[in-house]
Amino acid sequence: MSKKDCVIIGASHAGVTLAMQLRKEGWKDGIILIGEESELPYHRPPLSKEHLAGEKAIDAIRLRPEKMFIDNNIELKLGLTVLQLYPGKKKIMLSNGQEINYEKLALCTGSRVNKISIGGSLDNIFYVRTAADVALLSQKLSNSKKAVIIGAGYIGLESAAVLSKLGLSVTVIELADRILERVTGEIMSSYVSALHKKEGVNILTSTAVESIEGDGRVEKVICQDGRELLADTVIIGVGVSPNISLAEAAGLEVDRGIVVNKFTQTSDTDIFSAGDCTIHPSQIYKRDIRLESVQNANDQARCAAANICDKQEVYNAVPWFWSDQFGTKLQMTGLSEGADETVLRGNPSPENESGFVVFYLKEGVIIAADCVGRPKEFMLSKQLIKGGVRIPASVLADESVETSLLLDKAI
Repeated sequence: MSKKDCVIIGASHAGVTLAMQLRKEGWKDGIILIGEESELPYHRPPLSKEHLAGEKAIDAIRLRPEKMFIDNNIELKLGLTVLQLYPGKKKIMLSNGQEINYEKLALCTGSRVNKISIGGSLDNIFYVRTAADVALLSQKLSNSKKAVIIGAGYIGLESAAVLSKLGLSVTVIELADRILERVTGEIMSSYVSALHKKEGVNILTSTAVESIEGDGRVEKVICQDGRELLADTVIIGVGVSPNISLAEAAGLEVDRGIVVNKFTQTSDTDIFSAGDCTIHPSQIYKRDIRLESVQNANDQARCAAANICDKQEVYNAVPWFWSDQFGTKLQMTGLSEGADETVLRGNPSPENESGFVVFYLKEGVIIAADCVGRPKEFMLSKQLIKGGVRIPASVLADESVETSLLLDKAI
């Protein structure tokens, strides 16, 4: 095996994109892609949507067909974990005892699901992170009637939408004062809450879970305020944490993620990193940020591939996210944290079919936008955020001003 190999640890969105992009950038030597799951790499977003709903089988959501890995001479090592990384020796050790040398290394280790300490011994308590998780959940749903979902982030709400459509009675429990509090503003939170209520989902905010009880399998969830919720299925979606243990044990710099510079390099110049596991400097927001999104994983991986091939490309993409719930597509651009003004364009009611946009401004500069049923504004918002554009709030809110003309109103 050549010491000129580029080894990529992590075979999800970032890892697969990086491997494929390396060939496009001209990497001539070996590429080894290592993944913990035995499955051929697949898209994760459909897991809590189309895949859970039974609309798309696992083979329909593969990131790439196996033939594409073969054609690009990318060696897949699936069902294996990396036990240790030795930067000084430019070597890794796998769980099967194999040692692999590298010329360049990319850490695309993603994130791991956060778990709670209660109810662990009971059957029918699920986390939604992998295809295996969803396969097990799907097997049990045919005999389920009442579901409780703990956590009202995107995974929890998307799962709630699917289970409701499958005919289950669904209650979502959220510790914060409103759903999606960590990632969006009050208008979008209210809209999504109303959308779920319209479809029959019960949402309890400012509510903590005391215990999960049952005889062998879950039977009820006990809240700290004394409420008891009957349930034969519980899904827990309380966020994820970056997978940094391997990097940290190897002595690489970590801080809420694997620290990379604007070229996606870690503190070791021959080791790069991309995706959920990283924290990177953003020129747009003038601070270090960590993102949990497919867009970031793919875009950052492409940048890393270019820089592994000595292109010196700076990563400075506008973050964007999406979610599908009850047939409604939510599209978000930028980061609203720190906004001092919000501007509403349209009517944020589930009954309104023409959609709406919430723009977030900081000192008059557009820093984020939440869009429902507004693809034109969604596309334009990326440009507005990247350019640090200022448009008067009155103009942004005025729907008589065509979306295509908004940029002309910049000041």
